Amino acid sequence: MEIRSRTFAETWATAVAAHGERTFLVFRSDADKDTSYSYAGFDRMVARTAGMLATRGVVPGSRVHVALRNSPAFLLVWLALAKMGAVLVAVDPASTAQDVARQIKRTSPVLGIAAEARREAYEEGARGLLADPIFVREDERDALDGAPLLGEPQDPARPRVADQLALLFTSGTTSEPKAVVLTQANYAYIAQTMAELACLRESHRWLVTLPLFHGNAQFYCFSAAIHVGASVALTSRFSASNWVRHARELQATHASLFAAPIRMILARTPADTNPIQLQHVWFAQSLGSEHYADFTALVGCRPRQLYGMTETTAIVTADLSATPRSDTIGTVIPGREIYLADPVDFTPVQPGTPGVVMVSGERGTTLFCEYLDNPVANAAAFVKVNGREWFRTGDLAEETGEGQLKFVGRIDDVIKVAGENVSLTEVEAAVAQAPGVLEAAVLSREDPIRDHVPVAYVVRKPGATECTEDSLTAWADIHLVPQARPREWHFIDELPRTSVGKIRRFKLASA
Repeated sequence: MEIRSRTFAETWATAVAAHGERTFLVFRSDADKDTSYSYAGFDRMVARTAGMLATRGVVPGSRVHVALRNSPAFLLVWLALAKMGAVLVAVDPASTAQDVARQIKRTSPVLGIAAEARREAYEEGARGLLADPIFVREDERDALDGAPLLGEPQDPARPRVADQLALLFTSGTTSEPKAVVLTQANYAYIAQTMAELACLRESHRWLVTLPLFHGNAQFYCFSAAIHVGASVALTSRFSASNWVRHARELQATHASLFAAPIRMILARTPADTNPIQLQHVWFAQSLGSEHYADFTALVGCRPRQLYGMTETTAIVTADLSATPRSDTIGTVIPGREIYLADPVDFTPVQPGTPGVVMVSGERGTTLFCEYLDNPVANAAAFVKVNGREWFRTGDLAEETGEGQLKFVGRIDDVIKVAGENVSLTEVEAAVAQAPGVLEAAVLSREDPIRDHVPVAYVVRKPGATECTEDSLTAWADIHLVPQARPREWHFIDELPRTSVGKIRRFKLASA
């Protein structure tokens, strides 16, 4: 695909000019109230938000700390900052006061925006670091006259393609989150690429239930929709038990999820729910074959697994085949270049051998610029191989005999059990399908005989008293190869997760 260098502000302006009267957003609040906005109508409010931000000292290059749930307010601020050439610092709205203080110290914003409902924690974290934050309702009232985000309209000067647009934090599943620096050109590239890969048209509608502060919702859904003038149905929060109902009532055609939320949807959707008919579903991370088949039946299309990171902006690989499968991340998409490397010397590995995914690209366009103020992480992430710079993802994949790529997991998620490679990610996906299991996480434990062995943490389905150590051991003896069978089973009430459902294994390990 041919990529034209442009700003994300241009992408938005083009959509408004071409699709002004078409629906841009349908927002469903906590109260199940739906509010619709056209492209042109929302753009007028974006201009008013830009005017308000300017009165609060926001200029090109300024950073604004935003701790908001899914809401029109988040979108107003994001698009206004894009117009102004300023920078969105998007953080988990559930951040504690300590988190807020740490984020502000790391990013030096000129302004903070948070929810009225979490004012106390935010003010405590910002005290002495950030003066006079703005607090909003996180519902349709934030887009009405008199709301604190709306001032006099402003049409700012056009930003440049290399201007920073966002600082997004990594998920922090294994370590302290890093701040990923992204530009206007990054978002424009994402918008075009993801729209083309999903064959998106203006008549389509994304269902967005994952949090907006995360790359998935911004990259794969909103940016792509804006590129073609499609609409987005945005829910204020993710609800596994209501996900199918929301998709049906909001007339969604497209969706994007991780494997963990899919498993939650399957476990919590009422048994008498009628299937829906979506046209396209992206998903990431390992999903067992039974769960894949069940979800396919529920949504009316075969989900397509993809692979990408906040750092790679648009995805790197995707299953674009005529008959998508549960066990492949597909092939490299047009315009991207990767190879699978030995983690020590970065030489290419042979098919069938897990290797680190190495991605080539242009920083600030097809790859992120850098980790903010983190020279150690940057030195580890960007490596020179035969004179070329590659981004070392830290993820493992392997090429199958059919030329497809299979996601294995993070480097730390693959262990040696008596000399055999075992992917904890794959064991986790398998155990999640065992009778009586609602969710599962699998960690490594040192073993004097086998070097390391898997250990499972299991959340039972409600009332699943038959799910015991003995029953799971018997199940594993049938369904898992010997080296992949967990040597211990721990039953817990819930798994520690990030806001997008990824398991924070380090919290289990330290429990």
